[in-house]
Amino acid sequence: MNRDTGFPVADAENDFLRVRRQQVMSRLAAWMRRAPDDVNIMLPFDEVVSALGHAGERRLGLQVITLDSIVGSVDRSREFDRRFRPTSGLVRERWQRLALAQRRGESIPPIEVYRIGDMHFVLDGHHRVSVAHALSLKTIDAYVTEVMTRLSAEGVRYRGDLLVKDYRRVFLERVPLTGEARRSIALSEPEEYGDLAENIEAWGFRLMQDEGQFLDRATVARRWYEEEFQPVVRMLRQAALIETESEVKAYMSVACERYRLIRSHRWDDDVINAIQEQKRR
Repeated sequence: MNRDTGFPVADAENDFLRVRRQQVMSRLAAWMRRAPDDVNIMLPFDEVVSALGHAGERRLGLQVITLDSIVGSVDRSREFDRRFRPTSGLVRERWQRLALAQRRGESIPPIEVYRIGDMHFVLDGHHRVSVAHALSLKTIDAYVTEVMTRLSAEGVRYRGDLLVKDYRRVFLERVPLTGEARRSIALSEPEEYGDLAENIEAWGFRLMQDEGQFLDRATVARRWYEEEFQPVVRMLRQAALIETESEVKAYMSVACERYRLIRSHRWDDDVINAIQEQKRR
């Protein structure tokens, strides 16, 4: 438990030494647990925007935000960890100066942040955020600019999550599903989005050959979902070929297996029987 000495200068120095110890111990604990490398790394703003797709900005002005909602940085991600603890002693002088001012009750300017979803990214004020965390504050004043993105930021907490979001964004550019269809097609592995996009585009090409007309991407996406995906999923459920996996994962696995077994793109009882037989082996 941290105890103040009553001397603001000494307490500010102790504050810095304490958070540096915490940062080192946290990094060591993550290494011993063999946790992913991105567990203690703050999210880089540019990478998040790139993965989700920039759609616009608007200034919201001065607001009170929670410190726990601040998860990233615009350009200082190497100087602080995920909890804004200093990663070296290089920031010590400025950090202690701000901690001293905070302890003396001096006025501290608001920070500046970008907001994406419910997450905030610091543009200016990294040291102020770090000191606020060290002093166990819960909120901080901030000038907020909201960034709208093409994809929702829901589910993004670590840097590794961005790869899946980035692949999903590209997938939806190639296969512009909407509404319930868009919500129902969700995958956990980035490369699966590429495989599924190729599958859908091939299906669309065969459809255009059969009908002798050009179809745009939106039309192919809608018709694939209505005429291919949904009917196949119903067949798979009736044949008990969907167990614990999601509908889209089940579709992808059997679509590839169908062609490997009988070299056909059709769906009928013979296809289902062949797949069932293969699964029993």
